[in-house]
Amino acid sequence: MRSGAAWLACAQPEEVDEFLAGLSDNALLALPWVFDFWALPHQIAPEGAWKSWVIMGGRGAGKTRAGAEWVRAQVEGARPLDGGRARRVALVGETYDQAREVMVFGESGILACSPPDRRPDWEAGRKRLVWPNGAVAQVFSAHEPESLRGPQFDAAWVDELAKWKHAEDAWDMLQFALRLGEHPQQVVTTTPRNVHVLKSILNNPSTVVTHAPTEANRAYLAASFLDEVTARYGGTRQGQQELEGLLVEEVPGALWSGAALEALRVSEAPPLDRIVVAVDPAVTASNSSDTCGIVVVGAVTQGPVQNWRAYVLEDASVQGASPVQWATAAVAALERHGGERLVAEVNQGGDLVEAVLRQVAPLVPYRKLVAGRGKGMRAEPAAALYEQGRVRHLRGLGKLEDQMCQMTAQGFQGRGSPDRLDALVWALHELILEPAAVRRNPRVRGL
Repeated sequence: MRSGAAWLACAQPEEVDEFLAGLSDNALLALPWVFDFWALPHQIAPEGAWKSWVIMGGRGAGKTRAGAEWVRAQVEGARPLDGGRARRVALVGETYDQAREVMVFGESGILACSPPDRRPDWEAGRKRLVWPNGAVAQVFSAHEPESLRGPQFDAAWVDELAKWKHAEDAWDMLQFALRLGEHPQQVVTTTPRNVHVLKSILNNPSTVVTHAPTEANRAYLAASFLDEVTARYGGTRQGQQELEGLLVEEVPGALWSGAALEALRVSEAPPLDRIVVAVDPAVTASNSSDTCGIVVVGAVTQGPVQNWRAYVLEDASVQGASPVQWATAAVAALERHGGERLVAEVNQGGDLVEAVLRQVAPLVPYRKLVAGRGKGMRAEPAAALYEQGRVRHLRGLGKLEDQMCQMTAQGFQGRGSPDRLDALVWALHELILEPAAVRRNPRVRGL
């Protein structure tokens, strides 16, 4: 679905002239204030009898504008003095100052979005906005959850919930206060973070979600800003959260953490002595099937084995691919990086895995690996290498790192199968873990 603004941007000059000429003087004057015409899809409230609408997006994705315009839509009637659906609104930010400066006075805040004949007055002493039709929006700080005890509302706008220090308490107090009208509703605008309160809201059946990355709002952002943040954070877990607006989850007891992985980030790898491509084949080929994990890892193998270092170069995994397609992708990754060997787990595919690879590249250097332990136990030695600082990550590994942060010693706690992580573990096994074990005991093989 395209917005009216998108249509105007793509239309021919004569089409734009014809459109504008067909508007009355009043309609032409009102057009800048008709948000439904200019809004991006993620900024339009979903239909239905939802209780909470969560707008998750990257930095600068237009979340604040969407929240401010939603409040306008709730309190305004057909004419400036007509009542709207809501008359008492709660505006809740992390602090009072942030709520006032962003939600009320910000460049995308309520005052900036309101046409002159409908613009509310700001009563600083009472910390509230008052519209010409009598509707009131009161500002609250999430640092003071008890301030929400007593007042009552029929609508609420909650901004940047995921970074509130007292999020649980403030959210609970707001739910008790949201009790006026036939069907009180609330909108949450936030860059996602892995916090319990946000995940609980997202899992509630009465919640609807819209989402957009920073890129979606590029027309209103400085090009230099997008270029710089994409170059620095693109393909990282932080980039997934702050630019793509995705909820990056970690679980208690995970073998890896996002902060630890970020600390191991490098911009490029040194000259490498060995490079392998590890494959964890998917069992089936469909859009909903498991991903075929394909991970490229190189190593510096100078000196004693305890000094060897590994560098994760690329996650070339593919989803919903046929055997020939994932085999082609794996061989292409090997050629792209000048790898010396392709290794693959064959617990589920058996000799078929090698047969498919040979069909694509008859002379590809290949070694099959058989898993003898559970995924969590196999991952622990690899996690130990990270704790020792012996593995580094290049950029572009966000999806792989997501799986890493959901793997515990008891097994994978995420959705589906950790195919990318399995491939990583096999690569580290081939490059460092097995050579170290063989030196300690020449009869040790397998993982």
